[in-house]
Amino acid sequence: MLTRAFFEDLYPRGPTAHLDALAAQADTLFARFEITSGNRQNFLLAQIGHESGGLTVTEENMRYRAERIVEVWPSRFADVEAAQPFANNSSKLGNFVYADRMGNGPPASGDGFRFRGRGYIQITGRDNYAEVGARTGLDLVASPDLAFNAAHALHVACAFWAWRGLSALCDTGDFVRVTRRINGGTIGMADRRAWLDKVLKASLGIG
Repeated sequence: MLTRAFFEDLYPRGPTAHLDALAAQADTLFARFEITSGNRQNFLLAQIGHESGGLTVTEENMRYRAERIVEVWPSRFADVEAAQPFANNSSKLGNFVYADRMGNGPPASGDGFRFRGRGYIQITGRDNYAEVGARTGLDLVASPDLAFNAAHALHVACAFWAWRGLSALCDTGDFVRVTRRINGGTIGMADRRAWLDKVLKASLGIG
C-alpha cells in the first residue's frame, strides 16, 4: 500500500493537497491503469518527480530571459536578439513556440499558451489535452487547469501513461525509451535517473 508517509518521503516539498490526493488515489488508480509492477510504478513516480519538480511545478513556466529562450528552443530562435521580443512574456512565447502543432492553432488562437505543459507529466498541446480528457472524463480542453488540480492530477498522469503505452516500455526496463516517449528526447536525463534512485530507496520502506 502506498501511504502518505511514502509520498511525503519521496516528495518532501509537495503541497499538502497533492500529498493527500496521492495517498488517497494511488492504489486505486494504479490498479485501474495496470501500473502495478515494480518498474511501472517506479518509472512513473520518477518521471513525475522530474517533470513536476517533486510536485512543486505543475504548470509550465514560460517566463524566460532571452538567453534561456535560445537554450530551450534553439531551432526557433537563432540568437538572443531574435528571442528578445519574447523575453518575460509567457503568453507571447507560448503562443509562438507551440503554434500550429499538437493540434494547436496559429499564434493568434492563443492555443500555445492555453495548452502549455500542465500536471505531473506536463501534458502539452490541444490534441493531448483532448485525448487525456476523453480518457479521464474531464473536459481538459475547456478547463485545462484541471490537469494540475490536486484532485485530478494523478488520474491525468495515469491516463496519459496508459494512452502512450508506457507500461509496456517499463516492462523492458528501458528508462531512456520511456523518457523519450514522454519528452520527445532525453532532456533532464541525469535528474530523471536521480529521481529513479530516490523512488527505489523510498520503496524499500514500503511494508
